Amino acid sequence: MSVFSHLPSSVLQWFAIFLSIIIEALPFVLLGAILSGFIEVYITPDKVQRYLPKNRFLRILFGTFVGFIFPSCECGIVPIINRFLEKKVPSYTAIPFLTTAPIINPIVLFATYSAFGNSMRFLLLRLFGAILTAIILGLMLAFFVDENILKDNLEPLHFHDYSHEKWTKKVFLALAHAIDEFFDTGRYLVFGTLIASAMQIYVPTRILTSIGHNKITAILIMMLLAFILSLCSEADAFIGASLLSTFGLAPVLAFLLIGPMIDIKNLMMMLKAFKGRFIAQFISVSAIVIMCYCLLVGVIG
Repeated sequence: MSVFSHLPSSVLQWFAIFLSIIIEALPFVLLGAILSGFIEVYITPDKVQRYLPKNRFLRILFGTFVGFIFPSCECGIVPIINRFLEKKVPSYTAIPFLTTAPIINPIVLFATYSAFGNSMRFLLLRLFGAILTAIILGLMLAFFVDENILKDNLEPLHFHDYSHEKWTKKVFLALAHAIDEFFDTGRYLVFGTLIASAMQIYVPTRILTSIGHNKITAILIMMLLAFILSLCSEADAFIGASLLSTFGLAPVLAFLLIGPMIDIKNLMMMLKAFKGRFIAQFISVSAIVIMCYCLLVGVIG
């Protein structure tokens, strides 16, 4: 105890926030790693091609809406997406899933509904914003940019046929893959969380609130705040609701949309697997779409 008593209070706050984010995120990273392991064992590229729609636009819609029945927090979504891409799921299907799954799943929608005083309006605005962003990202990958978004220097995959293994062996192999994925992804989570918690302590939020006077600036500030805070999507609606009176509808909506799509901790995980060019495209397109959507919502009122 005496060791910690000599540390500055800001460092103690940093450690406390770091631990709170880690404790909040680790269950979802573990769930994502377990799903990734089962995807590795039970899903083959042939199965993917058999069950996915043939039409590109329908594949985009499939990726956009499958989060309703296959939910995941943004803390654990990157390992799942990475595994899907390795199994030859098109990026224009996988990335819409990455975009919407942390927002349109039932838990997050109910949390949004509750946080804003049982408001269907906020729930629907958040839902439509996520769907719009996902579809535009899918169209971008399907028709306009290179859809190969995995890093070229990743270790090449050797697909194994587990179909003839006993079910007990399959479960064991899935869990073994999950453990490897958990520890591989966990280091990026820890590093990203260290940065996010430090920024919460050492970047004064009063500076952000003081410069967010006009609507565009306020939206940008709230998007930056969502990136810095790196909240889980199950909890961010309650923080957003507390900021509503200070910033207004459009900036808070931007906060609720951008945070689950890109924050410090999942950026660290994305940097491990995805090309830098795609990450820049993902962030810039998502930010532009969300800003335009929120400005339109603000004008309509």
